[in-house]
Amino acid sequence: MLIVMKAEATKSDIDRVVEVIEKLGFRGHAMPGESRTAIGVTGNKGSIDPANFENLPGVAEAIRVTKPYKLISRDLRSEKSVINVGSASIGDGTMAMIAGPCAVENREQVFEAAEAVAASGAKFFRGGAFKPRTSPYAFQGMGEDGLKILSDVREEFGLNIITEAMDEAGIDLVAKYGDCIQIGARNMQNFALLKYAGRTNKPILLKRGLSATLDEFLLAAEYIMSEGNYQVILCERGIRTFADHARNTLDLSIVPAVQRLCHLPIIVDPSHGTGHNYMVESMARAGIAVGADGLIVEVHPRPEEALCDGAQAITPKQYVELFAQLERLHDALDPTSISIPASAQSAVSGFSAPLQDLSDV
Repeated sequence: MLIVMKAEATKSDIDRVVEVIEKLGFRGHAMPGESRTAIGVTGNKGSIDPANFENLPGVAEAIRVTKPYKLISRDLRSEKSVINVGSASIGDGTMAMIAGPCAVENREQVFEAAEAVAASGAKFFRGGAFKPRTSPYAFQGMGEDGLKILSDVREEFGLNIITEAMDEAGIDLVAKYGDCIQIGARNMQNFALLKYAGRTNKPILLKRGLSATLDEFLLAAEYIMSEGNYQVILCERGIRTFADHARNTLDLSIVPAVQRLCHLPIIVDPSHGTGHNYMVESMARAGIAVGADGLIVEVHPRPEEALCDGAQAITPKQYVELFAQLERLHDALDPTSISIPASAQSAVSGFSAPLQDLSDV
């Protein structure tokens, strides 16, 4: 159920609704918006009588929600959520660039990459201290020592740290040293881990699973939010298909699909999405062109020596050039910067209706 408050509803009105929800044995999730507050109800096994709320002070209406996801839906929050990550934000209309090596290997390697990332103007740094690898004999990461190096990067360069956790202990460590906890593709449906992440106060970067559908992806985010953590960023990182020219198939169509249904920001990973560094530039441009809120890109000073995923990493020089190019593209696509000739406006003046979804017609 979704309870929509009146524009003039006070904090005490909202608190009163949440109190009634909890007395009924459910959980209330208040989501303030630009013009209203909506309160989602979770924990109910069946329908709830709207009469429980309709006469409460400040309530505009109570709506039954038929979708499997409630808290991530635009029904609950019509405007896009802006997620604060350390000293910066994702989803605020600027291009969020998250860059750095796949894995933290040593201090020199990380600082060399971080210097280029900071110099480009980016605000986020990525690097794995814990690495889930297909082979048990591959490099598994430096663990807490790697997190300490990432923390030093934040102190030295002012970059906000995003790094992966693989289990509950890892979440606690990343929360201690980092600014955002990444849940990787292999853990997208580790529901116990998602719930634990939902009980932290750190933003969560949730990567799409290797073969996850749109609904499965959104419901994974719902798991996190149902525990009270509404700071979720989605990430498309490629899925497995029959194609063999790339490591994965980067599904850019999911970006507008997510944005139509969901208020959470979504970024694109052209590095994991392709597995080849020569594809990263093109697919990064495509990610910005399709409307993603940002990118996460792998940067390594010496990709040929990388202990993890060197084939998909670009060099610091390539990265700086790419970032400048993407900023120009992002600015060019800003709707406020587009000028339509008067003759064109006149020609289409009779076609003012918005695009419609005809999938069910």
